[in-house]
Amino acid sequence: MGEIHTNAAEDAAMAILGDFVFCAGKPDEKLLADRKKCLRQFMIVVPQNEEWAALIERYYEDMAKKVLRYAFKKEKDAFDVRQLQQAVRELPKGYELKPLGQQEYALCRTQAWASDLVSQFKDYDTYQKWGLGVVAFQDTEIVAGASSYSRYHEGIEIEIDTREDHRRKGLAYACGAKLILECLKKGLYPSWDAQNPWSAALAEKLGYHSSHTYVAYEIYNR
Repeated sequence: MGEIHTNAAEDAAMAILGDFVFCAGKPDEKLLADRKKCLRQFMIVVPQNEEWAALIERYYEDMAKKVLRYAFKKEKDAFDVRQLQQAVRELPKGYELKPLGQQEYALCRTQAWASDLVSQFKDYDTYQKWGLGVVAFQDTEIVAGASSYSRYHEGIEIEIDTREDHRRKGLAYACGAKLILECLKKGLYPSWDAQNPWSAALAEKLGYHSSHTYVAYEIYNR
């Protein structure tokens, strides 16, 4: 999934997937400046090294916010299946977990807070083929979910979202646990990358082990 763009000399590259832009090779301002390759109101730009970081700061100036993200080890045997099953059973009363099917896909597309659960898949047929997800319902409304932000050969990158008025109830924990269990059944690795300490804490609660932090830049294209 995504695209890779290079400069003319092919010694610099940008890998673009959704909101994420990964810069590698020899820092190249012309490549960074090509708006046709990176035309979004919001982006998360990840530099390969300090030289790329300096270029990003210089080029974007006050549009760039420097942040720390949290990476986790990819350990296939790290998960405690019984613990994950217990997390699913502890879903709060009044909520129900369902697979992310065609109806759920359509609902996610209509709600801004849930759109990233399916946004990288152009239609439901594509999601059905490559995606995987679970959502939490309260009555007829989706209020939380865990899904594949993207897919690669051996696994998925997990996206978890909860509607603001249903947060701090354990819904993200239950949805995340259910999605990990489904991945394990299908032989897929549920890869996790955290935007903030709260997401990192949830990952560790689900069984992931911290690897390192890394610098990224949130770009607000005004």
